[in-house]
Amino acid sequence: MRLPERLSLPSEVVEIATTLEGAGHETWCVGGAIRDALLGTAKTDVDLATAATPEQVQALFRRTVPVGLKFGTVGVLDRQRVLHEVTTFRRDVTTDGRHAVVAFGASLDDDLARRDFTINAIAYHPLRHEWRDPFGGAADLARRLIRAVGEPAARFQEDYLRILRAIRFASRLDFRIDEATWAAALAVADGMARLSVERVRDEWFRSLETARTLPPLLARWREVGAAARWLPGLRPGYPLAEEAPANRDPVLLTAVVSAGAAAALEGLKASGAEVERARRIERGPAAPTGGSPAEVRRWLAEVGPAADDLLLAHRLRTGADAPWREAVAGIRARGEAVSRGELAVTGDDLRAAGVPPGPALGRLLGELLDLVLEDPSANTRERLLARARGGS
Repeated sequence: MRLPERLSLPSEVVEIATTLEGAGHETWCVGGAIRDALLGTAKTDVDLATAATPEQVQALFRRTVPVGLKFGTVGVLDRQRVLHEVTTFRRDVTTDGRHAVVAFGASLDDDLARRDFTINAIAYHPLRHEWRDPFGGAADLARRLIRAVGEPAARFQEDYLRILRAIRFASRLDFRIDEATWAAALAVADGMARLSVERVRDEWFRSLETARTLPPLLARWREVGAAARWLPGLRPGYPLAEEAPANRDPVLLTAVVSAGAAAALEGLKASGAEVERARRIERGPAAPTGGSPAEVRRWLAEVGPAADDLLLAHRLRTGADAPWREAVAGIRARGEAVSRGELAVTGDDLRAAGVPPGPALGRLLGELLDLVLEDPSANTRERLLARARGGS
């Protein structure tokens, strides 16, 4: 790939670089925004690498966010309130494969040498319009190749999450992974056991959301052992109807592609709401026992809040809308009751009518819901109270 003479950047980014350079601090644009710009995808949140220390960056700009000061990163908010990460040139001193200790006072080339893949180790000077590409990242973009900077095993041992990042970039960009890079990933994959589950979860979610197609993503997670470690219920083959489904909800996709998704998400420290959502999808049932309105109402009553997710899951698995989808829409449009809370009487109403509190009251509410699920017209206060008193 021939690097362009100039790269179009947001004026706010140029202003940040101008301020830093004006104060005597060498500054370059780096990272994913440069990679994506070369691929024709513009981004507004451009990261910068600079010789300035974090304290110097904070002193130069009025609106900053301490994104990661111990790693040299300060977030600078531009006039549009877009955050740009400004990071001091750095090099790794020690690393345990999960956390790195970095030293400042490095050069741009030192900084680029510590990056994960060649396509992410390209720098552009926004004022002089110069390029720095010491590891052939532009050529790898042209070859559609994910290749580690320098020695692949060393890069992965610095941070084992890079193995999953290689998979994510390859899946998102539809690139190949360099053979030596992938062989090194397989050779040191056991080191992923040191990773925090939160970082793994975030990488999995981002991969599902951004992959061009999902089959290579799932296949690589299996091959490198990530699925066995964190998604042991990942279904064999490819369990979805479309390779590039439009719906990229990571919780829903995890529940569809993996048995025991709730337990897996709990292990990955997903939120309680996300775990419970996956649990409801798993619990189902996936479909009504039949297509009649009464059967669909009973299904809605049984699955509760999971109904919409189960409809979406059916489409993901089959590529078509669920046959009972229109029945669901009709039931909702008519306002037909499918839960005790939608009954025309409450527990207080029944107690006022003489029903004693306790298990009998709960059983009666269940019986009244059964009546209404079978015959929605029965959901009136008069009829339900009459039924409660023993009438018809």
